[in-house]
Amino acid sequence: MRELPYDRLKAYEGQPVATAGAGKDLVNEPMIRHWCEAMGDANPAYRGPDAIAPPTMLQAWTMGGLSGHTDRSGAYDQLFGLLDGAGYTSVVATDCEQEYQRPLRPGDRITFDAVIESVSERKTTKLGTGHFITTRMDVRADGEPAGTHRFRILKYAPAARMAKAPERTAATEETEAAERPKAPERTAATEETEAAERPKAPEQPKARRPRPVINRDNAGFWAGVETHRLLIQVCGGCGTPRFPWLPGCRSCGSPEWHTVEATGAGTVYSYVVMHHPPFPAFDPPYAVALIELAEGVRMVSNVIGVPYDKVRIGMPVQLEFLRVDGEWELPVFRAGGGVAG
Repeated sequence: MRELPYDRLKAYEGQPVATAGAGKDLVNEPMIRHWCEAMGDANPAYRGPDAIAPPTMLQAWTMGGLSGHTDRSGAYDQLFGLLDGAGYTSVVATDCEQEYQRPLRPGDRITFDAVIESVSERKTTKLGTGHFITTRMDVRADGEPAGTHRFRILKYAPAARMAKAPERTAATEETEAAERPKAPERTAATEETEAAERPKAPEQPKARRPRPVINRDNAGFWAGVETHRLLIQVCGGCGTPRFPWLPGCRSCGSPEWHTVEATGAGTVYSYVVMHHPPFPAFDPPYAVALIELAEGVRMVSNVIGVPYDKVRIGMPVQLEFLRVDGEWELPVFRAGGGVAG
């Protein structure tokens, strides 16, 4: 891996990736239906004679499929070739952002332009060292601006891994054992003396649990948890309860809502036992369950009060609140349906 002059990479900013690209299909009802079935989205706005496409399908209408697009410019390939030649041979998608300007409807013809919006300076991550590349796609429907899609990747050189030790055989170990000088005989008194003189390693502080992301859409939920109340949103339009909290109803689209306090009674709808990957604040193995509350909504939480291998689908549970790191409350569920704390 070698460092590339940043001005050489930055020169690609603003260069086109695709000009006057065209979607391979018109916006159509079958693709909308398949998307909604895969996502579990039953919003009635996506069905019927006045249906619109889910906004998050914006990129789907521009994709080239297995055969790809033939109208892509050479700038993107040149940038990738430059980075590959410098040793940044791996790639991972990191995130995307979308902005919507008008709804898409069956029959709309999709066209788009795409540019390399930015190339970052060299960054070092846990995966390795490389450059973030952001591509911006401006999407049109029948010639009208419909939305913007930004897609970001990391083009990087993988971090070095520990070299694998050569394979050891029984003959190798016997030879090493024969050549190894014998240590003086150790007695119980010797070991006790050494243990007493050995300095104790400083105690490591316990890792803190990840903090929830609190925003204007879910702040009321976490305020309720702080006072030991589990609040569920109820749509003011159709009366449908929902969880997690959302700014609008996915059944009727109404932005009006109120809350009800859950009784805390529930059952284990599904669960997994986490063994890997390890997280510093958790001691695997432990159970993570999808809890179906008596009010008809489901939420992900931990099951406590029973060994991880005794959690079962259909097991009754009861809400409790766990004080975490001495700072904040977390809703968990105790097996057996005991009294809430």
